[in-house]
Amino acid sequence: MNQQTNEKIQLTTLLEKVKSYTVSSLGKKRLDTLEPTANLTVVKRRLNETAEGRTLLDAKLHMPFMGLGMIDHLVTQLEKGLVLDAGELIECADFLRSCRLIKQFMEKNDSLAPLLATYSQSMETFLLIEEDIYFSIKNGQIDSEASKELKKIRRLIAERESKIDERLNKFLKNKTNQPYIQEFFVSKKNERFTIPIKASYKNQVTGTIIETSSKGTTVFIEPTSVSKLNDEIFELKMAEATETYQILATLSGLILENLQSININLELIAEYDLIFARAKYSREINGITPKLNTEGYIHLIDAKHPLLGEAAIPLNFKVGKEYRGLVITGPNAGGKTVVLKTVGLLSLATAYGLQIDAKAGTEIALFDQIFVEIGDSQSLENALSTFSAHIKSIAEMMELAKPNSLLLFDEIGSGTEPNEGAALAIAILEEFYQRGCIVVATTHYGEIKRYSEEHPDFMNAAMAFNQDTITPLYQLIIGESGESNALWIAKKMKLKLSVIEQAHLYQTSKAYNVEKKSFSINKKSKEEDTIITKETVDFKKGDRVLLTEKQKAGLIYSYDEKQEKATVYIEGELLEVLSKRLKLEIPATELYPMDYDLASLFVSYKERKEEHDIQRGSKKALKRIHKEIKKQQ
Repeated sequence: MNQQTNEKIQLTTLLEKVKSYTVSSLGKKRLDTLEPTANLTVVKRRLNETAEGRTLLDAKLHMPFMGLGMIDHLVTQLEKGLVLDAGELIECADFLRSCRLIKQFMEKNDSLAPLLATYSQSMETFLLIEEDIYFSIKNGQIDSEASKELKKIRRLIAERESKIDERLNKFLKNKTNQPYIQEFFVSKKNERFTIPIKASYKNQVTGTIIETSSKGTTVFIEPTSVSKLNDEIFELKMAEATETYQILATLSGLILENLQSININLELIAEYDLIFARAKYSREINGITPKLNTEGYIHLIDAKHPLLGEAAIPLNFKVGKEYRGLVITGPNAGGKTVVLKTVGLLSLATAYGLQIDAKAGTEIALFDQIFVEIGDSQSLENALSTFSAHIKSIAEMMELAKPNSLLLFDEIGSGTEPNEGAALAIAILEEFYQRGCIVVATTHYGEIKRYSEEHPDFMNAAMAFNQDTITPLYQLIIGESGESNALWIAKKMKLKLSVIEQAHLYQTSKAYNVEKKSFSINKKSKEEDTIITKETVDFKKGDRVLLTEKQKAGLIYSYDEKQEKATVYIEGELLEVLSKRLKLEIPATELYPMDYDLASLFVSYKERKEEHDIQRGSKKALKRIHKEIKKQQ
């Protein structure tokens, strides 16, 4: 699947959630390399693995994972020929022990998880290596019992140290030496046993100065009586280091000799870790294993988007059997995009072997490819418009889409002139349909709805909308088209009732009135033309005039040239005034821009605000409309 699809339907986020349930880097890497597949056998096996892992978890049984934190790194170190230290060898022993316990665990529970139990048959155990490591290393260090030579060396070291301790304690108790001593204890400096002596008496003590304090007041002297013993200990320590290295090298070699089999165990443990991560995720969502098919048939029963948590509303959805194309309509923010994401994400999750949050009977199709075109893909780098970006994405889909592909389009054809956009969208849907793809698209365009109604292999669907509260219900209803609120709003804005009724007729029947009509214009006679004097003014809507009798300014609302009367808007009222009582102050052409809406001049602030609220989709405004409609009914 392409990266764009993964990001737009949040597959990466879902996989990160599953990854959080792994206990090792092995399992995490395994998930990173896993790919969705349309192979029915492979997906069935993955889902069976997840189901068996879930069965074990539900039975309160847990895999004995141990020593997985660094094992892949340690194997790499061994492959490079490096010798592991004591702590690293214990990590390896823990891993080998874990392999043995996991094998025993699966053999013991093969009746609950027969498929997972078969995997453990390929796992080898290394009990002797385990025992050698645990015997040789205790408390993070090589134990003296690891070899006879090491035991002998450490015994000799202990004997030398005991003699040194005896001689130095005798030195400390000697009354002759006591005035020279700074502190009465034995101090080990640079692996040599010394006595802290006052610097002023350093020449009074026979021995070697090993170290001087930072202030220079104390010198640490190795008395001559223990010098030879210290030399012997130094040599024995060198022999001890050589012997411990040989033991570490031997133990590392035992692992290295069996590295091929251990690597097989690593692969199996990684697989088990991933399987149980999927099982833990399934337990969290109380997931089910859906039915599978390769015929493009999707049937979701109360399915939930896996990332929305408690906010997710169950989705019932069908496509691919009775019809291969679905066109979804409905209000903005009504849940159309969530439907697309849910369908795409659950399809991919299933292909990964993840159980889904849905009711029994749910069926998922396995697709060779899933393509998604959702959201704004504008790019500053190539300066594409929204529409251009969408079309570029769809063009790439056409290059790659195979017959067994699922395509999900959000607001297909939008972003351009509606007629062209709708026509192009229908042609795109037709192209993918002819290839044998399953297509689901959302739209507001009536022509696309109509195409879906007329095409025998397409179906309309709508997002439910509560007409009482004028709010979306986020539920998909297949077989219906989404209703528009445009006519309700037009009625509220006092559009002529006959126009609204005619619009409703066109909306349902498409039987447009295209009859040609003749018009006659009564022209004024030449005599009437000559009556017009230079004093006559042809008032226009929006002209600023002065009412001469009252000396008040107003705006021309309308002008009846025959009766020489004007309707003037003065102080919030419309008054009829003879034109001879009006004086033009400033024509509208000088007061307002060419495309200015002059009608707004005669609307009160309250009415303008209400109209603005309706245009921006205010819920309060829509509720007020609904109440007024109910009163009228």
